[in-house]
Amino acid sequence: MNVTYDPRTDTLSIVLTPADVAESNEDKPGVTLDYDVEGNLIGLKILDASKKVPDVTNVNLKIAV
Repeated sequence: MNVTYDPRTDTLSIVLTPADVAESNEDKPGVTLDYDVEGNLIGLKILDASKKVPDVTNVNLKIAV
């Protein structure tokens, strides 16, 4: 999984798995979900991320046990 924030475009991208995007849907205004050919979610993009995400420069990964 890769998380990238681009301050020039104010876009937060989360790539869950590196695969070709076959379809993209705008779930909510400014939130795009990307799917592979089998319909699996492979990533998402958030436009105007600094307005929608409290701290776009801080990423924490927590694994439930």
